[in-house]
Amino acid sequence: MADRGRASKIVACCVLLLAGLVGCGGAAPAGNGTAAVRQLLERRATAVLEGDRSAFLATQTRTAGAAGFDNLRAVPLAAWSYRLTAVHLTGDQATADAELRYRVRGYDRAPVTAARSLRLTRTGGRWYLTSDEPARKAARQLWDQGAVEAVRGAHSLVLGVGQPRETLREYARLADRAVPAVTEAWGTGWPGRVVVLVPKSLEGMAALLGAPASGYRGIAAVTTGEVGGSGTAPADRITVNPDAYGVLGDLGKQVVLTHETTHVATRRHTTAATPLWLSEGYADWVGYRRTGRTPAQVAPELERAVGLGTALSAPPRDSDFAFSGDAGKLAQAYESGWMACRMIADRWGEARLNDFYRAVGDHGKREGSVETALARVLGTTPEKFTQQWRAYLRSQLG
Repeated sequence: MADRGRASKIVACCVLLLAGLVGCGGAAPAGNGTAAVRQLLERRATAVLEGDRSAFLATQTRTAGAAGFDNLRAVPLAAWSYRLTAVHLTGDQATADAELRYRVRGYDRAPVTAARSLRLTRTGGRWYLTSDEPARKAARQLWDQGAVEAVRGAHSLVLGVGQPRETLREYARLADRAVPAVTEAWGTGWPGRVVVLVPKSLEGMAALLGAPASGYRGIAAVTTGEVGGSGTAPADRITVNPDAYGVLGDLGKQVVLTHETTHVATRRHTTAATPLWLSEGYADWVGYRRTGRTPAQVAPELERAVGLGTALSAPPRDSDFAFSGDAGKLAQAYESGWMACRMIADRWGEARLNDFYRAVGDHGKREGSVETALARVLGTTPEKFTQQWRAYLRSQLG
């Protein structure tokens, strides 16, 4: 099972802020504590971007260690800066809140922002960092979990921690097959590249999302991004749960990455007006589009429900996609959405399915979005569409 993570700002790492980087050399002056801390962070940011390990270590105490620099050396950064939001001084000790802003070269169109909690000490009239950690309740960054290794594909960048390099290469190969498959189905109106994050474990995945691990135990991957993303939005991130993803077969692994890549491609037209049955169903439709799998093979839970007469009476509601719910019902929700999109493609054609998806998302608000698109694009009503969907389930799975 995969999740599109479509809601705006559902993860801390996808809040939009504009960023600039100002570098300056020399020691941070004594005196005004806030100004001194700000200059210290500017020197630290410059050291990161220039790959200057010595300059980076000079911004912190010896006890802070070098992991903060070494862990992210493989990440291709185009920008890295801090925006200081609060400083609390107590003599020669201080704590500070800051927003870390960074861009991955070739992928992020705007800075990704992460809330950080800093501790500092003043020695000999100069401020030094003693720690730079995620803020309380904020999502962790991949390099907070260990040394990042990067693998570049033709259409992908895979960043991993605690994974063999060959495993990361395999993710890149799968992502490189997913991108053209999605473009073939959806079209070229998207960047045509993806960033895949591969932590060491389920717990690592949950930490990147700033959420409890229990909610993602059976989820193979999640795509995070801003709904209706514009040219000023950062690139989406596909975050993998290696525990769940690793037990999938070759087809399942490819379907999951193609599904998640579809969320990246459709992000601009996925808004608050888009119901989950459409966004998830469409992503599954693209994922299975060229596999030759039958409805019975793809939708076993739904087939069982149709046989028992317990299938949903209409396309699923958003609440049916809750991760914490019954696994069988969650599977049936995904399968029901997939069958709805498959029906549209079969009955009206793939081009109309794409037009329908865009029309729903571009409506702007949930109320009336599906009804309006059904009328304008498919020439039908919600009642007729639901009747057709029920008949389609019976014909394909009955």
